Amino acid sequence: MPHWLVYHPPNAYADDESKDAFVQAITDFYIDVGMPAFYVVVNFIKVAHEDYYVGGVRRGLDDKPFVRFTINHVAHNYPDDDKVRREAGDVFNQLLTPLMKGKYDWEFHISETDRRLWKTNEFTPPEEDSEGLKLWVKENRPVPY
Repeated sequence: MPHWLVYHPPNAYADDESKDAFVQAITDFYIDVGMPAFYVVVNFIKVAHEDYYVGGVRRGLDDKPFVRFTINHVAHNYPDDDKVRREAGDVFNQLLTPLMKGKYDWEFHISETDRRLWKTNEFTPPEEDSEGLKLWVKENRPVPY
């Protein structure tokens, strides 16, 4: 599962429409690489202006909003190869840039969890490119396979 934590000040993602548009773009990205939509979890975490510091300085109302993304990948992990991992970072940068540029300052990192430690609704998720995964994509929920 990709799990996105979106840390944002109150003046960013202040309405359902902006959240929905962001989440749809992220979900579409993962659907396009073959994951079920239900794998994608996004949590918006509002951080009060007085609690938002970047570089040791409090971000004020007059500053461009700063958004911090913590992305945890469980369903698929990248090979331990510098080139592949840097390219993956570039792909996510290309995904985020049109959504963020001009409106926000932003930063992200991607962490990975060993998928052997992952369960959803009691099931061990099916392997990539398997018949079980195709079933989960079709049903858009965890089902016996």
